[in-house]
Amino acid sequence: MSDDVQLDYLPRLPTRRDWRIGCIGAGFIMRDCHLVAYRQAGFNPVAITSRNLENARAVARQHAIPAVHASIDELLTDQSIEILDVAVPPDLQPDVLRKAAEHGDHLRGILAQKPLAMSVRDARDVVERCQAAGIALAVNQNMRYDQSVRAMKDLLKRGWLGDPVLATIDMRAIPHWMPWSEHLHSLSTFVMSIHHLDTFRYWLGTPERVLASTRPDPRTKFPHTDGINLYILEYDSGTRAMSCDDVWTGPAREGAGSDIAIRWRVEGTDGLARGTIGWPSYPARTPSTLDFSTTQQAGSWLSPRWSEVWFPDAFVGTMAQLLCAVEDGAEPEIGGRDNLETIALCEAVYAAAQEHRVTTVAEFLV
Repeated sequence: MSDDVQLDYLPRLPTRRDWRIGCIGAGFIMRDCHLVAYRQAGFNPVAITSRNLENARAVARQHAIPAVHASIDELLTDQSIEILDVAVPPDLQPDVLRKAAEHGDHLRGILAQKPLAMSVRDARDVVERCQAAGIALAVNQNMRYDQSVRAMKDLLKRGWLGDPVLATIDMRAIPHWMPWSEHLHSLSTFVMSIHHLDTFRYWLGTPERVLASTRPDPRTKFPHTDGINLYILEYDSGTRAMSCDDVWTGPAREGAGSDIAIRWRVEGTDGLARGTIGWPSYPARTPSTLDFSTTQQAGSWLSPRWSEVWFPDAFVGTMAQLLCAVEDGAEPEIGGRDNLETIALCEAVYAAAQEHRVTTVAEFLV
């Protein structure tokens, strides 16, 4: 196996780049990730609105978006918009998507934030409404487009690691909890752990059973139940996945030394892969990494590298997969219906930790 092995880690881009995108939301994720990535890829955001109109105007000036709408309702009636890009808090998102499905007969596709909703019930409702309206619904599970995560998926597809045995993610990082997260019924599970849970689904599929434990984060002062999350995912195949989502990481902000990183590892019957996620260094551009070795390599390691980073480059992929689906008349790669299983997995983790029992994903999909 050559040292210059080329793994498939970049997204497929649409044939047409000028789909007219209307943006709902003007916070960090839209301003500093979506729109930066869209300009980089040559996509075409043409309108924006936000609950704070001044924020929308400022973002429109920053990214040369020609139209600012006074409200979500006004943007949804703009017949020139073909693609809707939604970046609002998850407890508000279902109502926005319901309105879009009801009034957006001109819309071809919607990219919704993760989590799609805070319950399977709400998520399923918007999925069915969008399907009935003929609108392709995709979910912005952007860690699937982290370069190391995508390259790892390619290794699994090629079968170079053999049958998966154990996959782990070890997160020691301090997130910035947005103000909208303070009143949600779940903090870490639906806001942070959802990245890793969806990544395990991307790599290995949906597990059958979940074991989990959680405790509040000492640094986060507003009331919450799930802070530091520990969970194990069981597959009937024998594969196991495990994550430690440590949002405390010790008193790194309180004067102690800092040891912040995200590391992952996948072990198979024929090989081993390990990697890092560069996101904790944001806004510094720190690419994620991947190293792997197989039984065919006589103990040596291969270390493909790339210049792209998760934030903001991965957001090219989340919009591209929707635009490709619209062009192909197909389900998006991260479609709303598939994402119901990620929401159900989040509910299973949350319930397992709160109720101190083994849960199944199936019980939350009914």
